Amino acid sequence: MQTLPISHPDQAASELFDAPQFLGLAPFLRMSIAGDECTDIAQHLVTRAQQNPDDAFLWMNLSTVMLCLQRTELGLTIQNQALAMQQVYTLKAAQQPVKLRLLMLMVPGTLSANVPLDCLLENSDIELIYYYITPEAPFEAPIPEHDLLMVGISATTENLFLLQQLESITRQWPVPVINAPQHIPNSERHNASTLLQNQPGLTIAQAHPVTFSALSAVAEGSITLSNALPGSDFPVILRPAGSHGGHGLEKITCQEELAGYLARVQVEDYFLSQFIDYSNPDGQFRKYRISLIDGVPYACHMAISSHWMVHYVNANMYEDQKKREEEAAFLNNFHEFVARHQQALKAIFEITQLDYLGIDCSETPDGSLLVFEIDPAMVVHAMDLEVMFPHKQILMNKVKTACRELLLSRAFAHSGASADAPEGKE
Repeated sequence: MQTLPISHPDQAASELFDAPQFLGLAPFLRMSIAGDECTDIAQHLVTRAQQNPDDAFLWMNLSTVMLCLQRTELGLTIQNQALAMQQVYTLKAAQQPVKLRLLMLMVPGTLSANVPLDCLLENSDIELIYYYITPEAPFEAPIPEHDLLMVGISATTENLFLLQQLESITRQWPVPVINAPQHIPNSERHNASTLLQNQPGLTIAQAHPVTFSALSAVAEGSITLSNALPGSDFPVILRPAGSHGGHGLEKITCQEELAGYLARVQVEDYFLSQFIDYSNPDGQFRKYRISLIDGVPYACHMAISSHWMVHYVNANMYEDQKKREEEAAFLNNFHEFVARHQQALKAIFEITQLDYLGIDCSETPDGSLLVFEIDPAMVVHAMDLEVMFPHKQILMNKVKTACRELLLSRAFAHSGASADAPEGKE
């Protein structure tokens, strides 16, 4: 990522971080995208939190910045400290009067544990109320007044029991529910790879659960990979079960590489998938992030890399103007992509039944939609510098508008109020 000359927060930023309020992820992500690693802000918040040890907002903000800095263990420890003080954190709407109060059910965890909706609803008239729950204490704190409920929890293995608990509770909820908990497990890696198999125009590698002992037997030569998993052969993709963001994700091409991987990444359970070569004739790999909002697809970004595992931040998109120009062409002509893959995108919506969903995907050489992952908790934002990405703001505004309209339409259809009512309520 291009580093800009930002070494410390300016006066406006200092005032923002000094204010006694919960900030969410968006301000920290914005600073990171602009080139600042947030270390100065982290130190500033440490000092403030030590001076105000009973301020849960400060501790929660400090937890977020630590997680952004990949100080995961420390960030989660601080987060638990904040949640021991209170479970509910409100992100006030930037525009007043408030049009909608959205209650979001969240879980303790890393940045990938919950839907980062605040990154898409910056400067909006929607108030976000984060209510953190656990299986042991789902609703200890009073439930704040709200107009709409969204289950903002990602479909990790650890969250499945909680989602089952929420299913019966939310069926009786007095307001509409976005991303109902019974549908969220459809986006879990193994479930999604099974549910989306054999859909017309769609390719997804089956994610096979496999244990450390089974893989060790393959690495030692006691059995072959096809013995462990019929139909499997090198090269394969291997990752720890429950991992996100490419952590522990590697392509394994032979028995020796498997042995080396197991020596480095030792967990109980993994997911193994067949590697699908999706490189283009120029040798580059192209990955697209799409938001599926109420069944309608919206382009968010496109990354181009010479490596098969594509992440936007390490694909030189910030340094390479030609790549950015190609991304602009893709975004501006996204309707052509949708036309090619309309059947596959429709199948994803109908099978998952999720109102709000992120899709990371590409295209196979034979023209089908190659799905890597589906997850409501994917980061979607409109924070890239306009001088460098002039093509993005108009298109990302479409995503932001679609998200807002989804929330407003569901809430007002239930209440019978008009979306044009002065305060969104009657």
